[in-house]
Amino acid sequence: MRIPDFLNRCSHHPPVLRHSEAGRVMLAGFTMTVIADGYWPLFPYDGTMSTGSRMLTLLTLFQNHRFWTGDELSTKLRVSPRTLRRDVEQLRDLGYPVETTRGVGGGYRLSAGGSLPPLMVSDEEALAIVLGLRAVTASGVQGVQDAAVGALAKIVPVLPMHVRKLAAGIGSTVGAGQARAGAPQVEVAVLASVATACRDRTMLAFAYEKRDGALSSRLVEPHALVPVARRWYLVAFDEGAGGWRTFRLDRMRGVESLAKSFGSRPIPGGDADAFVQSSIRNLPTRYEAVVRVEVPAEDARAEVGQWGVVLELEEGWSEVRMRTDDLDYVVYLLAKLDARCEVVGPPELVDALRAWGRRLLRVGLPEEADAPESLRRCQT
Repeated sequence: MRIPDFLNRCSHHPPVLRHSEAGRVMLAGFTMTVIADGYWPLFPYDGTMSTGSRMLTLLTLFQNHRFWTGDELSTKLRVSPRTLRRDVEQLRDLGYPVETTRGVGGGYRLSAGGSLPPLMVSDEEALAIVLGLRAVTASGVQGVQDAAVGALAKIVPVLPMHVRKLAAGIGSTVGAGQARAGAPQVEVAVLASVATACRDRTMLAFAYEKRDGALSSRLVEPHALVPVARRWYLVAFDEGAGGWRTFRLDRMRGVESLAKSFGSRPIPGGDADAFVQSSIRNLPTRYEAVVRVEVPAEDARAEVGQWGVVLELEEGWSEVRMRTDDLDYVVYLLAKLDARCEVVGPPELVDALRAWGRRLLRVGLPEEADAPESLRRCQT
C-alpha cells in the first residue's frame, strides 16, 4: 500500500483498522505492520523493526494461523532466515512452545501449553470477555472468583471508553445465571477499580451508602476483596475511622483511585475471609432468630454456613442462631433443612412461618379440604 493511499484512507476511517493486505507503511515516526486478516499493531519506527516488535508480531501471526513456513515469516517480518531463527529461539526462552518442522514445506508452529501469548481482540471480543468474567465473579464457583477479578483488573483499565460504557450498560441488565435471586449487582468498573487498588496499594476515595440510605465519605487503604454468598466485600483500613472496616461493593458510590500509595498493614487475625465473616455476624440486626432443629450439627452447619452459629444438642438435634433483618431467609433455610423444628424466638418468626404456610397452601391447593394433613398443620 502506498503512503498517499494510506493517508487518504485514514482521513475517512477511524484509526483502528482491519485489512486483508500484508505489508508495511511508515507514518509520523511509526511503522505499521499489516497482518493478513488481522490488526495493525504500531511499533516505534527506527528504520527497522526492533527485536521486541518482531516477537510481538510473531505471536500475533501465530494467533491467526498456527503454522507458518519459514519463508512466509521471513517475508512478513522482512528479516533473513537466520534472524527469524534467532527470534524464534528467544520466544522459546520466554516459555512459548514454538515447534520447528523441517524439510520441504517446513516451518514453525505454536503448540498448546506454555505461556499465554499477548492477545489482540476486537472491541466486541473484549466486551464478551468482560461480561464473561463478570458472570464468573457472581457464579459462586470456588477457586476462580479471585482469578476472574484479577483478570478484570488487568483488562478493564485498558479498554476504550466506549467499550467500558457498553460493558457497564449490558452488565446492569444481564445478570449471571447462577447468581442468587435478588442479590445486588456490582458494576464491572467498580470491581475492577477496587481490585486494581488492592493490587497496587493505592488509596481509594468513595461515598458509602449506609443501611438507612445515607451517604458518608470514606478514604481507605484497600487490602483485600472477599466474596461471600454472591456479594463482594472490601477489607480496608478506614483513615477517617482510624480502624479496619468491611465495605460492600454494591454500596460504594463514586469510587476513585488516588495517586497515593500506602505501606503494608496486617489484617486483624491475618485472615481477610475470617475478618469479613466475623464482621457480618456482628452487624446490628433487627432480629436474632433461634430455632432448634432435628438435624445433626454437621448437616446444619453445611446449610447455615457463615450466616449463623450452630450448637450441637442431644439426640441428633441442633440449635441454629442467626442475626438477620430478613426473616424470610430463615424460613427458606428451615425449608431446606426439611426437618422438625421448634422456634425459640422471636415471635415474628412464628408469624413468618405461618404466613408462608398459608401462601404455599393457596398456590397449589385452593381448597383446604384437598390439602394433605401435613400442609393443613401449617395454618395452625
